[in-house]
Amino acid sequence: MIYLLLSVLSSTLILIVFKLYERFNITILQAIIVNYFVACACGLALSPNKIVFSDIPERPWFFYTLILGCLFIIVFNLMAITTQKSGISAASVATKMSVAIPVIFGLIYYKESLGVFKSIGIILALFAVYLTSIKKKEGLVIKPKNLLFPILVFLGSGLIDSSIKYLEETFVAENEVSLFSATVFGAAGTVGILVIIVQIIMGKFTFSLKNVIGGIALGIPNYFSMYFLVMALRGDFLESSGIFTVNNVLIVIVSTITAILFFKERLLLKNWIGVGVAVVSILLIALGKW
Repeated sequence: MIYLLLSVLSSTLILIVFKLYERFNITILQAIIVNYFVACACGLALSPNKIVFSDIPERPWFFYTLILGCLFIIVFNLMAITTQKSGISAASVATKMSVAIPVIFGLIYYKESLGVFKSIGIILALFAVYLTSIKKKEGLVIKPKNLLFPILVFLGSGLIDSSIKYLEETFVAENEVSLFSATVFGAAGTVGILVIIVQIIMGKFTFSLKNVIGGIALGIPNYFSMYFLVMALRGDFLESSGIFTVNNVLIVIVSTITAILFFKERLLLKNWIGVGVAVVSILLIALGKW
């Protein structure tokens, strides 16, 4: 339970940092790349084992971390395109609704339980995520020609979460969680550097120290959000389908409260309804455990 709450807290801090990016005009791509290397450094520093870098490629999960690293960058860029073409709400809904993919994966691959309470709770959770993510009265409006991008964000985000669950369950030893997380972030950062090199060649790169500071501020909670999520998945509080759902819904609730208290955001009636539905969904999923 404590790992789940710490993951939610870390993820909420990530959203706060992103909000501050707008205020200080941070170049997100540069900050994201720095963030990956900072998160990697956190994992290496907190690893309980002595790290022999030449041995890391021999780990059974190493190849998969390279794929995950590429996915991190790809999904990030797809989110940016979705935001530009269809708005922040579209990107937010696509990202948060992707929780359906690891939930289905857990139910099918790991044969996790699906009682009445849990089923209703998961459905309500998805409904709550949608309601709280839509910040405009007219709802979610996406032009047909731009529909591909939020769909790819949905699939990519869901694939990342499902892969993390599969890898930690199948290949990652308990004392390797920090090293595994660090390697994933390191791979993502390396791919990001390649993107920066392309930008330099094309003459589209402008360096700013504030982007580095923004990346450092993001990297620390980003590392812990992944680390604590993996540790929560290893516990017996809830099955993975419940963990992913409750984690996502709690992030929605806590980030919404944070936005009201610290950023003076005003919520629409449907946003408040979404928060209420989210609370009910968590209770039902918890009841579904017993």
